[in-house]
Amino acid sequence: MNGLKAGALGLVATTALAGTAAAEGSVCLITKDATNPFFVKMAEGAFAKAAELGVELRSFAGKFDGDHETQVAAIETCMAAEVDGILLVASDTKAITGSVQQARDAGMLVIALDTPLDPIDAADMTFATDNFEAGRLIGEWAAKTMGDTSDARIGLLNINVSQPTVGVLRNQGFLTGFGVDIGDANRWGDEEDPRIVGHELSGGNAEGGREGMENLLAIDQSINVVYTINEPAAAGAYEALRSFGMQDDVLIVSVDGGCPGVEDVAEGVIGATAQQYPLDMAALGVEAVANYAATGEKPEATEGKAFFDTGVGLVTASPVDGMEQLSVEEGLARCWG
Repeated sequence: MNGLKAGALGLVATTALAGTAAAEGSVCLITKDATNPFFVKMAEGAFAKAAELGVELRSFAGKFDGDHETQVAAIETCMAAEVDGILLVASDTKAITGSVQQARDAGMLVIALDTPLDPIDAADMTFATDNFEAGRLIGEWAAKTMGDTSDARIGLLNINVSQPTVGVLRNQGFLTGFGVDIGDANRWGDEEDPRIVGHELSGGNAEGGREGMENLLAIDQSINVVYTINEPAAAGAYEALRSFGMQDDVLIVSVDGGCPGVEDVAEGVIGATAQQYPLDMAALGVEAVANYAATGEKPEATEGKAFFDTGVGLVTASPVDGMEQLSVEEGLARCWG
């Protein structure tokens, strides 16, 4: 990725449009952080498409997942630059909506990537995996793999205390797929099913996953099913379980489908993961902003949904009956298109 430089707003990157007389539109990409492989791949897709279309692209990221203030500052910078559109992966899906509305009022197209805003129509459109479906797939797979789920002891590793929509959707989808009655569909943590040991936070990274898993094990060492918000958290959970000699006794499921995560499926670290396609999300977002700059047209949602669905696939080395699944080889071939 060319043109990377450190800045006050976390990672800032600008595409140099070599050989292009004038940019055909301008767009900002704002992600949660600059280190999660998911967002690295997202930026890769955005920069490649911007170079192809001759679009000026500026990229910003929080210093860590949950860094809301940096994202607000990035939106303000993009407004000052009078870009045509903003592609946003929000850390705090509720608190960011005021800044998003200011950008829209200034005539910018705002597209949420991966993580719907709360409410979803706070953005002009959302390009994302159906995160509830992603969670439901791994929940159903886990239930089918266990067979009798009456003895399940479930630990859940979420992302952060603000409960961004992406985390709520995945969590609630998993519980639904597993056969657990959820309480409020818009938040996790109020379920009454006795099989749930607890919810912990992971920050969406390996260290947080390890600490969250340790906290869950301090509550109950009979945990035998672990849901994780993403694959870095799953890797950390596995390390915690291994330190207790429990790595072969617990079924871990996750969401992302990045190449390292699919490799963890192959190695038995993760039982199944729901694969999504961040490169496509970002590339489609850049295309949409370029089209908006040229025509004023806004993108439309997938029929029957409130967002544009970029797809999801269940990847596992241990397939079960009655579900569409991708093999590890297929997952590696597709990882993060």
